Amino acid sequence: MALILASTSPYRDRLLRRLQMPFSCAAPHTDESPLAGELPDALAQRLALAKARDVAARKPGDWVIGSDQVAALEGRIMGKPGTREKAREQLLASSGKEVRFYTGIALVGGPERQEWFHVEHFSVYFQILSEDRIESYLSREQPYDCAGSFKCEGLGVALFARLQGDDPTSLEGLPLISLTRLLLNAGMDPLQ
Repeated sequence: MALILASTSPYRDRLLRRLQMPFSCAAPHTDESPLAGELPDALAQRLALAKARDVAARKPGDWVIGSDQVAALEGRIMGKPGTREKAREQLLASSGKEVRFYTGIALVGGPERQEWFHVEHFSVYFQILSEDRIESYLSREQPYDCAGSFKCEGLGVALFARLQGDDPTSLEGLPLISLTRLLLNAGMDPLQ
């Protein structure tokens, strides 16, 4: 039985390497569009499971990790900005406010095609951000592929007033504390 990360994200790959377990990566084929009226935590859970299930269907018997992160400001889902203009808009809207992150994690597979999942909640409280600081940040880090328009493992930390949550790796896109619990459920211990 192999362990597979259903992702091509270099951020998730780098995080999973911290557990020092052999794994491979496979791209999931999943529509990540929110459903009408779908809440952020439900979206994160649905997508994490969908990604894991998609890859597990192609790799029977193996264990597949799926993960997805959703950011929400005042209950509204914020997607990955994709462009500098959208990143600027997201950061201006987040200035002085709390942005909640919902990171879904799923483990699917094994001989009996078992499924476990969890959604980790984490909050980022932003400083009041001037347009000059936002422009400087965007020029230096270009976080256009990141939910919330920042990289917490980089210079993005300079935008924060404080953080609140149980698993800081969830903010980077793969909650390793929760994942370790799921792996233990499946009989895989990173320390063995």
